[in-house]
Amino acid sequence: MKKERIYIYDTTLRDGQQTPGIDFSVSDKKAIAAMLDDFGVDYVEGGYPGANPTDTSFFQRKHTSRAKFAAFGMTKRPGVSTSNDPGMSVLLQASSDVITYVAKSWDYHVHLALGCTLEENLESITSSVTAARMAGKECIVDCEHFFDGFKANPQYALACAKAAYSAGARWVVLCDTNGGTQPSEVGDIVNAVKTVVPGECLGIHAHNDTEQAVAVSLAAIDAGVRQVQGTLNGIGERCGNANLVTLIPTLMLKPYWADRFEVGISMDALTGITKLSRTFDDVLNRAPNEQAAFAGSSAFATKAGIHASALLKEPQTYEHVPPETVGNHRRVMVSDQGGKSNFIAELKKRGIQVAKDDRHLDTLIALVKEREAQGYAYESADASFELLARQQLGAVPQFFRVEAFRCMVERRYDSNGCLKTVSEAIVKIIIDGEEHLSVAEGHGPVNALDLALRKDLGRYQEELADLELVDFKVRILNGGTEAITRVLIESHDASGQRWRTVGVSDNIIDASFQALMDSVVYKLMKNRELAGHIAAE
Repeated sequence: MKKERIYIYDTTLRDGQQTPGIDFSVSDKKAIAAMLDDFGVDYVEGGYPGANPTDTSFFQRKHTSRAKFAAFGMTKRPGVSTSNDPGMSVLLQASSDVITYVAKSWDYHVHLALGCTLEENLESITSSVTAARMAGKECIVDCEHFFDGFKANPQYALACAKAAYSAGARWVVLCDTNGGTQPSEVGDIVNAVKTVVPGECLGIHAHNDTEQAVAVSLAAIDAGVRQVQGTLNGIGERCGNANLVTLIPTLMLKPYWADRFEVGISMDALTGITKLSRTFDDVLNRAPNEQAAFAGSSAFATKAGIHASALLKEPQTYEHVPPETVGNHRRVMVSDQGGKSNFIAELKKRGIQVAKDDRHLDTLIALVKEREAQGYAYESADASFELLARQQLGAVPQFFRVEAFRCMVERRYDSNGCLKTVSEAIVKIIIDGEEHLSVAEGHGPVNALDLALRKDLGRYQEELADLELVDFKVRILNGGTEAITRVLIESHDASGQRWRTVGVSDNIIDASFQALMDSVVYKLMKNRELAGHIAAE
């Protein structure tokens, strides 16, 4: 049976930019567009030229080589011609393959937002599509609030879709703009639209206000639409948009979809979707969602001992797809709930061979359980666990020894009368038998400690030049100002490798320093492992 084609339309750079706290620069947009183009999506919507200086500048040239590059904007204003509408002129002149218009399809919005008659709105749709085609552009019409509009006035919502298609729009996209449509409602509405627009020209654009944007999108595909719109990691205004990092693997790996449909992304490219998702979060300077489907660090993680034992015998017992198909990996976590199978699997993955009856293994398990009772969380701190395990096996060199550290926070007025808070740290380190004393000021005590610790590490100094702390989390484990504090730090280096370390203490600075120390020592240890592999090759 010949498979039908599903077209992937990414609107991260436009709809995703509506996310609170996200504001792409031109360089950000260029980097993200290149990532999407390399991955293999069919359309990249770059933004709204004319709406802001960033998007106007971005559309001075095309930024994709394989994907069609789309410019977004509104249909012409009622009462003026397309040639006399300034917004239309910017759209038509943008360096894009496609113009995507947003058009009102809910009669309530036509009267309220546009302040025109229903007939004038239909004329705006027809004229705008015609203008795009005359300019040699492919045209897409996003029917805003389509599902709400259909429920309120089905005849008019269908008239809007028909006007766009009749004027020559390649795609008529049904938008669940408020994000409240239920998957069970989608089939009947799509079937009604197919009476005026064929399914191969229909798309779906779902918002995630009830956390069902992916389900609504899949229901629409099942009912006959053949273009799906969404964003990387589901970003977007309010609760976000349909998550393409979830949708794409579902369409490609689940037989219910994969047996009937194909997308323009290769199976080889799909193995890069986890990297794409996490790299995008790096651009946004935010920590990845650990429990994200397919791409999350916990998507293929198992904690309970009995589950881990079954997983090692047959991965399908607790994995709905092989993690390597999406570029992720299996994690059998160590914790106070884990048995020997968890520990052996985790150690083996890290190149540490331990027999089940090895007394060192029993010692390690007991130590982990004791420390987790104190507040440590090794399931979330992979690097600290590996260091602990290797220390128990005598496999971690003592690169340096911290004799003492001191941290001071001073709040004072500067010479200009401005109130400032200054943090200063002093760290005393022994390296190769020599004492080093480092002093540094930083943005807060943890930053000062980090700078002081890495300021003078002798022969190890250059090795740590690319070490960067990318996330810092603090959790209070019990009440009161004397509470036990857990600090989790995530680090990465120029190789792209990420690792997490943990510290626990009734002093937040001490807990932070423990995690910082583990991060530095782990980096030095990994450098030697990498050098050993290169030498062996």
